[in-house]
Amino acid sequence: MTLNQPIPKGIWQSGIVNAQNVKTQGQIQLRLDAEKQVLATDQQGKQSKKWEPLKGQAVVQPGDMLRYTLSGENKSDRLIKNLTLNQPIPKGMMYVLKSTNVTNNAKITYSIDSGRSFVENPTIKVTLPNGKVETKPAPATAYTHIRLLIPSVAAKTTVKATYQTQVR
Repeated sequence: MTLNQPIPKGIWQSGIVNAQNVKTQGQIQLRLDAEKQVLATDQQGKQSKKWEPLKGQAVVQPGDMLRYTLSGENKSDRLIKNLTLNQPIPKGMMYVLKSTNVTNNAKITYSIDSGRSFVENPTIKVTLPNGKVETKPAPATAYTHIRLLIPSVAAKTTVKATYQTQVR
C-alpha cells in the first residue's frame, strides 16, 4: 500500500452490504457511511480525537483509523425477523478488535475464512517451537467479515452498527 492510499470508490456505499431474509418479510434500506479519525489540537495544546465523514475520493494513510456505520431502516409496516447482515472488512484494512457496537441485541460473529464460516471468537492453531499445537485467539489481521444477526426490526425503525478498521 502506498503512503497516500485512495479509498476504493463505493467502499462505504450500501452496495457492498448484504441483507438476507428480507424478501418475504418487508423492505430494509441499507446504508454504509465511513468516517476518519482526526487528531485535533486546541489553543492550549490539548489533543482530542474527532470523526470526520469521508466523501468523494478520500485519501487515507497507513495507520489511519476509520469508523463505519451500517444502518438498516425497516421501511415496511411489518416486523422483520432474523435479519442477517454480512459486512466484509475492506482490502487494505484491519479490523479493530472489540470495536463493533450494535443496537437491537444483535449477535455479532466474525469470519477469518473470507465469509465461509462465522464464530463469536475466531481462533487459530499455532505450532510452538517444541512441536505442540495450541489454539489461540485469531489476530486482528485475520478477520475478513463481520456478521450481525438481528432478531427483529420493528416497523418504521432503524438498527445501527458501528465498527472500526485501521489502514494497513
